[in-house]
Amino acid sequence: MPRQKGSKNAVRTKKANIDYAAIVAEKTAAKEQIETEIAALSDNISVLKEQLKSKKSALKVAVKELSKAEAKKVAAEKKAAEESKKAEAESVLKKLLATMPRSATPIATACGMSSSRR
Repeated sequence: MPRQKGSKNAVRTKKANIDYAAIVAEKTAAKEQIETEIAALSDNISVLKEQLKSKKSALKVAVKELSKAEAKKVAAEKKAAEESKKAEAESVLKKLLATMPRSATPIATACGMSSSRR
């Protein structure tokens, strides 16, 4: 038989009576509290998901409107540039017609470049 280890004169303590019902009740209450917090967080997440969805759709609409506005702006700038070039060309043509001798003027009118015509 092997030898026992440790002191043979160890004081043996009597285990205290543990109230398992109280521990179970405490753990049950903690579990229920955590479950209610999880439910509240789940509801909050659902609300936030709906808000995110609505914000994303609003963003999509805003992006579409922005792209339409930018396209209109580019078209307006292009039209203004064309009108500017046309006005400049007409002014150059008027200056040219004004400096031309009278004998060359019928050629310009025959080609449809009359100063009375715009």
